[in-house]
Amino acid sequence: MIFAENLSLLRSGRPLFEKASFTLHPGWKVGLTGNNGCGKSSLFALLRRELQADAGTLTRPAGWVVAHMAQEVEALDQPAIEYVLDGDAEWRELDLRLNDLDGIDGTEMGNLFARYESIDGYTARSRAAQLLAGLGFAEGDQQRPVAEFSGGWRMRINLAQTLMCRSDLLLLDEPTNHLDLDAIIWLEDWLRAYPGTLLVVSHDRDFLDAVIEHTLHIEHGVLTHYRGNYSTFERTRAERLAQQQQAFEKQQQQVAHLTSFVERFRAKATKARQAQSRLKALERMTLTAPSQVDSGLDIRFRSPERLASPLMRLDEANIGYDKTPWLTGVDVGLYPGARIGLLGPNGAGKSTLVKAMVGELPLLNGTRLISEHTRIGYFAQHQVDHLDVKATPLLMLQRISPKTDELSLRNFLGGFGFGGERVTSIIAPFSGGEKARLALALIIWQRPNVLLLDEPTNHLDLSLRHALLVAVQAFEGAVVLVSHDRNMVSVICDELWLVCNGRVERFDGDLDDYTQWLRKWRAETARAAVTAAAQATAKAQPKAAATEPKTDTSASSKKVVRSADIRSLQQQLVKLEAAMAEHQVTLEACAKALSASTIYETANAAQLKQTLAKQSETQTALANAESDWLSKNDELEALTQ
Repeated sequence: MIFAENLSLLRSGRPLFEKASFTLHPGWKVGLTGNNGCGKSSLFALLRRELQADAGTLTRPAGWVVAHMAQEVEALDQPAIEYVLDGDAEWRELDLRLNDLDGIDGTEMGNLFARYESIDGYTARSRAAQLLAGLGFAEGDQQRPVAEFSGGWRMRINLAQTLMCRSDLLLLDEPTNHLDLDAIIWLEDWLRAYPGTLLVVSHDRDFLDAVIEHTLHIEHGVLTHYRGNYSTFERTRAERLAQQQQAFEKQQQQVAHLTSFVERFRAKATKARQAQSRLKALERMTLTAPSQVDSGLDIRFRSPERLASPLMRLDEANIGYDKTPWLTGVDVGLYPGARIGLLGPNGAGKSTLVKAMVGELPLLNGTRLISEHTRIGYFAQHQVDHLDVKATPLLMLQRISPKTDELSLRNFLGGFGFGGERVTSIIAPFSGGEKARLALALIIWQRPNVLLLDEPTNHLDLSLRHALLVAVQAFEGAVVLVSHDRNMVSVICDELWLVCNGRVERFDGDLDDYTQWLRKWRAETARAAVTAAAQATAKAQPKAAATEPKTDTSASSKKVVRSADIRSLQQQLVKLEAAMAEHQVTLEACAKALSASTIYETANAAQLKQTLAKQSETQTALANAESDWLSKNDELEALTQ
């Protein structure tokens, strides 16, 4: 177990937490929460033994393997799947040794293969491929070099490498920041099945609710353990704060009463002894502190100077890049008070649509109508990277509004957490959350009446997300939101648009309905791929194709096509089942051969290597066949529902 006793850690002379004591049992799934800068990452560093505590102790079992998700990935030429496999360091070492058996005697060779089998080494590549697929990578992406992927996709590869490690303790810091909803749902399922101890930092409350069973909360230098998921933690903490405030107020009344008695009767001879007794009672009293709640941010949108109706329209718009349309026939409008959430699979074109609305991406066809009174506030992650890091928050705002007095600018920035010396500090060393806050402040100052927010909550902690959520709810203009934060989408948006298959359409339903739609869409996409492969095969046989009847789009024809698809899938399942049976027979033969002690003699090294290679090859083939069978079976179920 993980055990902390009187643990204290200082940074730059400031205590992050003091005299913290807690116990985490093996297999617990724990959420680590608290405002940015409270010490969450430092606690991770203590658990990884990269830091030493200033006081107290923090212990964990010496033999535990710790997996931690790094925040940066180098631009490597290594294929993505090989990078993921590096997450299992022992597997990589054994794999390298087993590929070069020269000079190894039979006993050592047998031990190596026995260990390789005990860690499921033969299924490692299949497991790595499944991790990449779950996180949204196509099969063809697995062999692409890491350097070819963008920063967000590299973080997904990095997460896959972390999950590949057969760890006892898994430390995840904001694992959902670069994931879409599909990948987040997959990750939730994976983490719920993870057998080790999990500590996760996340500002996605729905993700935390789905995964964690305990919460460690850091606030005002105090680390407190709560049982339950994040919603349970919030309720319990609110009750505790209310009780603390009541105890404080009651004690203050008692202190006031005792103090009044002492002051009135200290000099009176007949009451001097009683007064002295009450004075000692005051001195012995352990004072209860008043409850303190982090105020977070005071984000408030300034009222737009003018509103128009509509604020913006796209009519018969084709949107794309290099004259290639990604979205066609887009007809949408924004009106004051609109609250639009954009949904759709990763890569479907949500951000592309937002860029077209902003005017950053010219239309290929159609018209973009915008009122002369429309002011757009556009927030996207790449804008954070374009801040002048050599400037200060105050200077950045002064450039926008040079005629506004400094006191007003300071007061405004103070509401975003840039108070005191922070308002005149150079931006370069700011955290990602601070830069995001500043970018939002600069947008809000300009009094927009249209807000286009593309993943605005990345790097914002839970309290700051809540402050932004409240502010957007009170905003008078129109809002278009792209976010994987399900709580923010469900609370803010009263209309959902689905971006998929080159179209933008209204989605009738909520986020639970969208989750179900997403699963069906994936099954249909897989079925379409099977159909496309069959059509490609048919084209390769022109004589046979020439005798086929013309395509009929009638209902009866669709039933025939559907029946043909069902028969095709059933035949494929039968073939896969037969292949799996053959693989099992081969594996049993390999196991029987490997059970003979003579095969491990030096003279039989070549036979051993050949048998083990056959076993490894067959296990991989079996894993692939099982995966294909599950996929085909899902497609069949979707067709027969």
